[in-house]
Amino acid sequence: MELPNHSPVNFIFPNDHEITWSLLIVIYPYITGLIAGAFVVSALYKVFKIKEFKCIEDFALVAAFCFGLFAALPLLAHLGQPQRALNIFFTPHASSAMSIFGYVYGSYMILLIIELWLVYRPYFILKVNATEGLEQRLWWLLTLGVTIYNPDSAKLDNKLEVFLAGIGIPWACALHGYVGFIFGSVKARAWWATPLQPLIFLLSAIVSGMAILLIMYTFIKWRQGARYDFVMIKKYATILWAVFILDFVLEILEVIFAAYEKGHHWSLIGPLLKGPLFETYVIGQLLILSTIPFFLLGYAALVDVKEKSLLYLANIGSFLLTLQVLLMRYNVVIGGQMVAKSERGFVKFHWDFFSGEGVLVCVAIFVMPFITYYVISQFIPIFEEEEDEITKPVERQARRFRRSLRENR
Repeated sequence: MELPNHSPVNFIFPNDHEITWSLLIVIYPYITGLIAGAFVVSALYKVFKIKEFKCIEDFALVAAFCFGLFAALPLLAHLGQPQRALNIFFTPHASSAMSIFGYVYGSYMILLIIELWLVYRPYFILKVNATEGLEQRLWWLLTLGVTIYNPDSAKLDNKLEVFLAGIGIPWACALHGYVGFIFGSVKARAWWATPLQPLIFLLSAIVSGMAILLIMYTFIKWRQGARYDFVMIKKYATILWAVFILDFVLEILEVIFAAYEKGHHWSLIGPLLKGPLFETYVIGQLLILSTIPFFLLGYAALVDVKEKSLLYLANIGSFLLTLQVLLMRYNVVIGGQMVAKSERGFVKFHWDFFSGEGVLVCVAIFVMPFITYYVISQFIPIFEEEEDEITKPVERQARRFRRSLRENR
């Protein structure tokens, strides 16, 4: 195996025999990326007026909130003293990248909660007036004590939703671009230190967020026995394909530039890609998980295929892209630490399944947002047809009430 800088032996320092940032730090940027991708989808209708996405705007917003609740959990599980995590808010430090990230993440979650409250405020008010007892008190708390909803309130809420979605897009981009910045600013790691890292992380985040939302949408509709919106799926696959092309091109350009420059970084990156990362990066990420979805989504976007074929093509392509981005996170986080600090060898990564930072813990954390989404979906209508089924009886009651007023006059 070729070693960095043509080292005759695999020399590493005694304190550098294991990889410090393990699988939890792989899951951390992955879940954070899902937030950004999901929020961008939710804003496509509100901000960019892409009417095909009206049916999933609320779904994407709720999904972004669920992912956001657990984005920092991998970091907390990785910390030796997780109870001290809030210190970054109480003792800010402008030179600390993680300290600033705490404010970016916290403020973004506040924005997300406010927008969700505005979207579902009419439903909260509806439930207050339709329930009694303890349940009514719980819904009353969600309304913040305002139980009257009129046309003027609806207009103001709609304007606020559009405004928050507008500022939320750059905020979501900053959230995950900042994760890429944290890695890209580490000059000691040749595989990380590139100014393209924030942009690559951001585009891959949108790709993974969009891909996993489509899989969730298909599964939910299948479980409900409801009809799929194939017009939306066609448009969705087209946009996902376009964003993935940009992401893939940037990733390749980064490697090509380093190879063409043939500087010190390439003396470390070249042997890394030919050695420990050859299977996961070259074969897995580039050849299998990038090439196949490129053709599948491209065919679904450019060719007029049947509805069933479109569903299969879009979902298989999306599933492969979720794996591609996850493998990209692994190659960046774990692969970047494989080059020994001596720059004369490679550090091996040892897989753990049942340890505190093993595969089982990562899977448990990754599943939590989906469980949270399921719980939330039991209390509020997320898709348009669900909302219609709930609000139609109330609308009929309102019409009967207005009719009785006219008769009394």
